[in-house]
Amino acid sequence: MPIYEYEHLNEICSIGKIFEIKQSIKDEPLVECPSCKAIVRKRISRVAIAKSKSNAELRDLGFTKLVKRDDGVYENVTKRGNESRYMESGKPETLPDFSKTISD
Repeated sequence: MPIYEYEHLNEICSIGKIFEIKQSIKDEPLVECPSCKAIVRKRISRVAIAKSKSNAELRDLGFTKLVKRDDGVYENVTKRGNESRYMESGKPETLPDFSKTISD
């Protein structure tokens, strides 16, 4: 659900001059503050857009991404070198080599 910013036009209440509220995109904009009932207007604000990273980008940044494939079986989609492609519960030899990615 989107978060919208509203601004008090005259009075300022305990939630501040500008406040945020989650609303459905289908909801009508607020005309009064939900706290003090004073007149408010919707503000135009910046939008945060996050671009997701590919598995290769995650690997290059030093992350390990495991995707669950079955009970106790995970696929290492960021596999490096001769690491095992699948990590299985109870088999430590299939664990990713974190010494290559974790540093002080």
